[in-house]
Amino acid sequence: MELAYIPSPSRGVLYLGPIPLRGYAFCIIIGVFVAVWLGNKRWIARGGRAGTVADIAVWAVPFGLVGGRLYHVITDYELYFSEGRDWVDAFKVWEGGLGIWGAIALGALGAWIGARRRGIPMPAYADAVAPGIALAQAIGRWGNWFNQELYGRPTDLPWALKITSSTDGRVPGTYHPTFLYESLWCIGVALLVIWADRRFRLGHGRAFALYVASYCVGRFWIEYMRVDDAHHILGLRLNNWTALFVFLLAVVYMVVSAKKRPGREAVVEPGAQTPGEVAEADGEAEGTEKTDVTAVEAEEKSPVTDEVKDEAESATKKS
Repeated sequence: MELAYIPSPSRGVLYLGPIPLRGYAFCIIIGVFVAVWLGNKRWIARGGRAGTVADIAVWAVPFGLVGGRLYHVITDYELYFSEGRDWVDAFKVWEGGLGIWGAIALGALGAWIGARRRGIPMPAYADAVAPGIALAQAIGRWGNWFNQELYGRPTDLPWALKITSSTDGRVPGTYHPTFLYESLWCIGVALLVIWADRRFRLGHGRAFALYVASYCVGRFWIEYMRVDDAHHILGLRLNNWTALFVFLLAVVYMVVSAKKRPGREAVVEPGAQTPGEVAEADGEAEGTEKTDVTAVEAEEKSPVTDEVKDEAESATKKS
């Protein structure tokens, strides 16, 4: 008897007249806004200008969407190019199917182009936006809930996901909500990166590398639980091997970077003040203001000043 479960939405799209409003697309859009908002706050705290993160995101986001879709189509080509399939469906991003590996890879290329145009070091920008990307993934995963996809093995746990659709080979029932597991893991990754960045002052791309490595750890075991069709190599799903390979690259980068370029960038954006310079300028301005006020108050209260004023008035009367 099913006492509790997570219900799936009856449909993943609503219509505003002739305009379709798709839950999957909304999750992606909200995730992008959160990533830009948090990245902007972190960028300003590092000494950059407001708006720079959004300007570079104009390059990164389209590249990321194309990269994510390309990875999905290439690794699951049989869904679009096998017999009985319509290759036009490969362009229907709104129906789901974005590979995070391709999205990060090509999105980084777009960000590099935008950063280069602004004369900004790419590693510093990556460090600023890393937690925001993790949160964007956490939000974006709920798009899979709207589409009733990417769930795990059957289970009767109280938090099981109830699948009601029978299209594309789905079997109605209750399954592990792997989309929820990954969403919660990504929130934890974001918090970890923010804490580690404050505690150890990570720089030169190491905060981003920490995000990549920690995400891969979670993705490995979550991917292992999924039951959707996937290519296997030596008994492991392709995405498991990808997660393992990318994890090793991220760890190697953190170790080598820490040895070659310890510390954090002093300047992240040409012409912008560093956080230390801003604090110093505010302190000097405040100190000058206090000095001026103190001098005026001292002059007004000084008994010597009052005596001089009295003598001057007496001399004027005698003359």
